[in-house]
Amino acid sequence: MAVTKIRKISSWTLLIVAIVSLIVLGMFYAGGIVDPAAEMKEPIYTGLLINWTSVLFFVTIISTIFFALWQFITLLKTDAKSAITSLVVVVVFAAILFITYSMGDATPLKGLNADSQTYNTPLWLKVTDMWIQSTIVLMVLIVAAVVWSSVKRMLNR
Repeated sequence: MAVTKIRKISSWTLLIVAIVSLIVLGMFYAGGIVDPAAEMKEPIYTGLLINWTSVLFFVTIISTIFFALWQFITLLKTDAKSAITSLVVVVVFAAILFITYSMGDATPLKGLNADSQTYNTPLWLKVTDMWIQSTIVLMVLIVAAVVWSSVKRMLNR
């Protein structure tokens, strides 16, 4: 019963988020341009797209932290070794974020308009690099995990 309910909730959530995302992307790409004579074209709904991706980002981060803590507390009651393992995964993820933030370049970008200069600060430049590099690291880890599980399954036959 509970699995069916969780599956329904997650399916509906995914469907709603996908539909809203498609609508926002459609408005962004088909909504027109603020000033057609400008050198760098700016779509009308750029702010909407940034706000929507920010909402998705923060909801994802908050729910990830919440469910990681919930899993840790639940596992701590039944299986302490698994709880520590799940905590290690969260700590490694935080370490990846810290390392990639430290690797980020804080050199200001040139050729940006006045509105973009607000975010042309060392903090935002390093945060942007952190997310790009963390995404690359996580994609490499995913591919490595898939390859490892396939090789392990083939060797166990």
